[in-house]
Amino acid sequence: MGGLSMDQSFVQAPEHRPKPTVSEATGIPVIDLTPLTGGGGGDVDALAAEVGEASRDWGFFVVVGHGVPAEAVARATAAQRAFFALPAERKAAARRSEAEPLGYYESEHTKNVRDWKEVFDLVPRDPPPPAAVADGELVFANKWPEDLPGFREALEEYAKAMEELAFRLLELIARSLNLRPDRLHGFFKDQTTFIRLNHYPPCPSPDLALGVGRHKDAGALTILSQDDVGGLDVRRRSDGEWVRVTPVPDSFIINVGDLIQVWSNDRYESAEHRVSVNSAKERFSMPYFFNPASYTMVEPVEELLSEENPARYNAYNWGDFFSTRKNSNFKKLAVENIQIAHFRKSIAA
Repeated sequence: MGGLSMDQSFVQAPEHRPKPTVSEATGIPVIDLTPLTGGGGGDVDALAAEVGEASRDWGFFVVVGHGVPAEAVARATAAQRAFFALPAERKAAARRSEAEPLGYYESEHTKNVRDWKEVFDLVPRDPPPPAAVADGELVFANKWPEDLPGFREALEEYAKAMEELAFRLLELIARSLNLRPDRLHGFFKDQTTFIRLNHYPPCPSPDLALGVGRHKDAGALTILSQDDVGGLDVRRRSDGEWVRVTPVPDSFIINVGDLIQVWSNDRYESAEHRVSVNSAKERFSMPYFFNPASYTMVEPVEELLSEENPARYNAYNWGDFFSTRKNSNFKKLAVENIQIAHFRKSIAA
């Protein structure tokens, strides 16, 4: 197992602890992408409208008919399970550090509380182009485990399929905002995208700890593959309650990130979410974080602005923002981590 043992660092403040029962989310849109991926034409504008509505009302949706081969997902999942089944010292050989932020880690913090999980981070392009590296001192090189045959190949195949899906979703989001279909593509020329392998071991105190504490994703889109155990909770927009996202076979959960919220000038909102754990079953998930080049200046897209709808955010540099967020994963900070709210303009009513 993960070798985690319960101590005070995992304990959530009383107001953030999971309730004993979380109701199942009903109404989260399940969108069939076959018109875009099946090659048979289909009504792409209607599909874009569905994606737009889901991004506005939930910040989350589930996709099926996505065109990602089931075998590619199965191979990546098998590789993930094989890695986390390794003895602790073998996993530790691929441990990440502040200077080398890719690889294995088992003491990540979210909102200054330790998460009940172990992770392995990798980038799809190894190494990424120099322009994509936010800080010259950081080394973004994958720490491939040497003694796991097929691990690298499985994850590289999966990453390629994820990138194709990410650009298709980006096109649907652009269309839903009445933008040119490839309007947002240019931001991802030297992308800082990464994949995370998550393992949540059974937890002796699931009423006190969380697999991942409440947060919003900082990037553009997150594409999540999860097993059938379940544990992803979303804060429902209509009443602020936490609801559980039921796993749907052969699907991905798409999470609208903060960048889409800023680019859309708040038409779409990234959703707050967390991961609950349980005492009986381990859980695996695999998020693909689709992020732009580090030199990207993030601000509302000008085609969406007008006198009646001025920009709600000041521009900020993605690389600086991302580095600051990353650093808080390693240590408890005295202040809350940087959020897009820090760049919100105060507009007089």
